[in-house]
Amino acid sequence: MNAIITFLAIVLGVMIIVLVPPLSVPYQSGFGLAEPTTAAACAKAVLFCFTMALPTAILIRREKNHGRYLLRLFLLALLLRVVIGTVIFVFNEQDFFGGDAWTYDFFGYQQTLVWAGDKYAAAAVDLFTGKGVSSGWGMVYLVGAIYEIVDRNMLAVQFFNAVLGAATAVLIFLAAFEVFNNRRVARIAGLAVGFYPSLVLWSSQGLKDGAIVFSLALAILATLKLGQKLSWPYLAMLIAALFCVLVLRFYVFYMLLAAIGGAFLVGMRAVSAQSVARQFIVILALGLSLTYLGITRYANLEFERFGTLKQVQISRRDLSRSAQSGFGSDVDVSTTSGALSTIPLGIIYLLFAPFPWQLGSLRQSLTLPEMVIWWGSFPMLIMGLWFSIRYRWRQMSPILIFTSMLTVAYSVFQGNVGTAYRQRAQLLVFYFIFVAVGYVLLKEKREEKARRAREEKLASQRRPVWQRPRPKSPVADVLEG
Repeated sequence: MNAIITFLAIVLGVMIIVLVPPLSVPYQSGFGLAEPTTAAACAKAVLFCFTMALPTAILIRREKNHGRYLLRLFLLALLLRVVIGTVIFVFNEQDFFGGDAWTYDFFGYQQTLVWAGDKYAAAAVDLFTGKGVSSGWGMVYLVGAIYEIVDRNMLAVQFFNAVLGAATAVLIFLAAFEVFNNRRVARIAGLAVGFYPSLVLWSSQGLKDGAIVFSLALAILATLKLGQKLSWPYLAMLIAALFCVLVLRFYVFYMLLAAIGGAFLVGMRAVSAQSVARQFIVILALGLSLTYLGITRYANLEFERFGTLKQVQISRRDLSRSAQSGFGSDVDVSTTSGALSTIPLGIIYLLFAPFPWQLGSLRQSLTLPEMVIWWGSFPMLIMGLWFSIRYRWRQMSPILIFTSMLTVAYSVFQGNVGTAYRQRAQLLVFYFIFVAVGYVLLKEKREEKARRAREEKLASQRRPVWQRPRPKSPVADVLEG
């Protein structure tokens, strides 16, 4: 299997370098670049992808218990994302799947000019990012940093996100196994995150969704590990992940921080003097680190500017009226009562939209197959959620608190089916853990039922002939009926 994956990776890399430049020529006018895509640019993107994937693969392979399986999961998920990302790039379908990619490409390139001393570029970037106060400025810096390395190259950004998306599947596997210590649950959750269509799509483009979901998964895994044992590397990972979430989507930072703090206060393991001391040290170190780095001050500035119900109402109204897929345009969430009243409808749209009667365009129709899978798996999610709350409340507390808060927040904030569908990815990676638990519970029940049937059959065969139950004749069945 490793040899096959390696061969596929080499062939794919060569095909990208050789075929992408000529295939993209008919669509080049929309790229916004002064020069056409060249083989050298494609080679840089492939080399950059390899440079990012290699150390990630080495770290994954060093995992003691599941390294070999996780490495294959990572590589296969990465290859799929590279293929999807390349197809989107070649046919210039960024506008169709995610037009924000062009925005980050433009301002990321402008940021490289800012670092070179261009004052006009600095004015443009400051206008877009609000001088580092508006949400999402971190993606501009990320794209700019990549362009500093490989020049202006959207394909390289897409491949970077592909690495993050594939690594997210590994993080979810480890998080699920950390909580349930069940290989089946972990594998199903990891496979779902690695190959679910929308999660593949969002992490194959030049969007910030892949980086956000990766940061969330890393923060949760680090929290789970710290709940079991004090580890300075995991504490550093947690701080870094929180910072990334803050600069990419600041309002999610508050919910993530509340979930982490609540989990440490509740305690993810049996209460003891050692666990209390560990939790106190982690919370103290986390608070001091965030304060020292200026994260708390920056977060407060963003919250004061964007964190009011009035601002939420403005954003929600714009989303509900900006496209045909808007909903609840008459809802007013600027008051507490209005926000609470919209939660039920918002949750329904967040979890289940788009509905069959809303599939009015090709882009919406493409979501139908995966939505059928998601609708069908929802009962397993409920079963897994019930089991987790009943038997794994402490261990699952950071995931339960975070997903609950973010689900409620998005149900209030979102007024557009397309946006809700896209941002659902931040929740799906954790929902799939509950789905995996529910699936394994059903499967184990069936296996247990089959095992008992086999045992009863064997026990019946061991009995003397006169003690075995006599089979009923068709006549007896008719009489009893």
